Amino acid sequence: MGTGKLKNFMKKKKLIISAPQEYVERKILLVRGKKVMLDRDLAELYRVETAQLKRQVRRNMGRFPEDFMFVLDDKEVKSMVCHFGIPSKSYFGGANPFVFSEQGVAMLSSVLNSKRAIQVNIQIMRAFVKLREVLATHRKLQKKIEEHDRQIKYIFDILQKLLTPPEEPKRKIGFLP
Repeated sequence: MGTGKLKNFMKKKKLIISAPQEYVERKILLVRGKKVMLDRDLAELYRVETAQLKRQVRRNMGRFPEDFMFVLDDKEVKSMVCHFGIPSKSYFGGANPFVFSEQGVAMLSSVLNSKRAIQVNIQIMRAFVKLREVLATHRKLQKKIEEHDRQIKYIFDILQKLLTPPEEPKRKIGFLP
């Protein structure tokens, strides 16, 4: 859902929260092995300017340790432009974006201090939880498949041994005449 479609959707539904859950879920990215959201996307959801969001964060840097928020380096920005369908670096407004982990997003509601920020954060937290549940289900399914594969391999190994003729002829059993 593009920005124009999102605005039309919000006008029609008159939502307190800015976006449908699926829209929020698509905004969660994997960077440096962490699930994060871009400052630009968060500003859109909170209906504030990205510069205002960044200003509030800079005024409260003590609330945002490295595991809550970090700034993308040039290499990461270039990678995002290549891999996430971002048209160019100018999409980020000329400065390298801040990215926020789940905890950083939660901290934003206290920094922005508005009812809207609280409502948006609730929706974002739900999206992070849903993503964790999907990943956990995926891991469980992967473990079951791996166990199944091990069992099948074991059965084939036994069948292979049974079908392979013995290398040495067996000694005859019984009485000699």
